[in-house]
Amino acid sequence: MSEKPIPVVLFAFNRPQFLLTALDCLRNNEVPLIYAFSDGPRNSSEIRKVEEVRAILRSVNWCEICVVERGNNFGLGVSMRTGIAEVLKKHQAVIVFEDDLICVKGTYQYLEAALRHYSDDPRVMSVTGWTHPRVVPSGVTDQPYFDGRAEGWNPGIWNRAWEGMEHDAMAMVRQCKSRGIDINRCGYDLIGMAKRERKQNIWAVRLLYHHILKGGLCLRPPWSMVEHIGHGKEATNVKAEGDWESTNPPLKSCPPIPSDWPEPEEHPGCEGLRAAAYGTKPKSTLTLFGRTLRLGARTLRALKRGLG
Repeated sequence: MSEKPIPVVLFAFNRPQFLLTALDCLRNNEVPLIYAFSDGPRNSSEIRKVEEVRAILRSVNWCEICVVERGNNFGLGVSMRTGIAEVLKKHQAVIVFEDDLICVKGTYQYLEAALRHYSDDPRVMSVTGWTHPRVVPSGVTDQPYFDGRAEGWNPGIWNRAWEGMEHDAMAMVRQCKSRGIDINRCGYDLIGMAKRERKQNIWAVRLLYHHILKGGLCLRPPWSMVEHIGHGKEATNVKAEGDWESTNPPLKSCPPIPSDWPEPEEHPGCEGLRAAAYGTKPKSTLTLFGRTLRLGARTLRALKRGLG
């Protein structure tokens, strides 16, 4: 990869206070180049806050910045997909931030180093600054590891790995099935998100199925460098529901940038952790002769037909 700066692609909407915090983190990371996409208001009541966001973006003078102000409201999914694709036409790689993500000092340099190291390795499709104790395998110390499940928060991705993202998640699900790829291998939660993708205008599930379809890996840090501050009614793309948020420790210093980056192989502990964290195909129960049996849904339906 050339030594041109790897840009941060920043997505903002109508939350000026969140944006100020995110920009302060990026400034602390000495990010040299930002492409900022400001989505348009959904209605007249949002115009003022959208204008506040745009004023903040226009005032950035500590790095090179290109601000794209949407005339209409694209919504999160369309805004992110089109924005990332647009920047990847100009750059070989990008690091994605949303306006409600914060990061520790060193995050940009860590992700930039990872993107440069694996730039020509097709086995690696993305990197991320986010992870969670529930999905970090035992034995991981201060070195990154590879996971077959990609990450929608703070991904770093190359233009070579973005190819094919024009297909929606359900189209990728159908392709996986036609090729005999287990669509639930990275968590049974994904199929529900894939079905809701277009209606709810979400984006991350498409990236995750893109990895599954291509057999690609995501490099995760040993502990998270990034956190989401937008929980609650203003949240856009929130993962940390229930005990995800409560069990996530406070951010600590950035892990050391490896002198020897790991070979691209999924950590053997990831599969079991994913099943526990994100769920596997749900089982149903049938009471037969006083005993409760746990069965797959297809087996249960067949038995009920036979017993009925």
